[in-house]
Amino acid sequence: MELEHKFHRPEAGLVVTGEALIEGYASLFGQRDQGGDVVERGAYAASLATLAAAGRRVKMLWQHDPAQPIGIWDEVREDDRGLYVRGRLLPEVARGREAAALIGAGALDGLSIGYRVRRAEKSGGGRRLLELDLWEVSLVTFPMLSTARVGAKAAPVPEVAAAFDAAARALAELRATI
Repeated sequence: MELEHKFHRPEAGLVVTGEALIEGYASLFGQRDQGGDVVERGAYAASLATLAAAGRRVKMLWQHDPAQPIGIWDEVREDDRGLYVRGRLLPEVARGREAAALIGAGALDGLSIGYRVRRAEKSGGGRRLLELDLWEVSLVTFPMLSTARVGAKAAPVPEVAAAFDAAARALAELRATI
């Protein structure tokens, strides 16, 4: 079974703080995406329970590339609204620093889920996705669902903030020499 992806574009734009902490919804229930699919409430429950029982996490990737993890999702859960994620970009990873810079500049504003379908029904030219095996949530350039939201609200992590500040200064110095 092939791994599928769903791209989401947060309405208010993807935001990251100087501490590299992000949170929001990677998927919203009951809303038809541009591919015609609707994720139903409870679709992620079994997958999240299996991951938790095995002591594993959903991966945070750059543009769905399994060779480019860029951070850690500290919390991934379903609620009444959708699939909520909260995590942190890793400043020790080059793509993590790049993602923070691109988000800050407004060049990157999307999330996308990587999953396999376990159960679905055909519905109005698309599918009702009833059970999904969630593999990863990526930061992406081209999203699909415009109503998913991500914001920055988590508590600061000083060492991460210092690393991002240093990266921003280095980028400014580099730009000055070009």
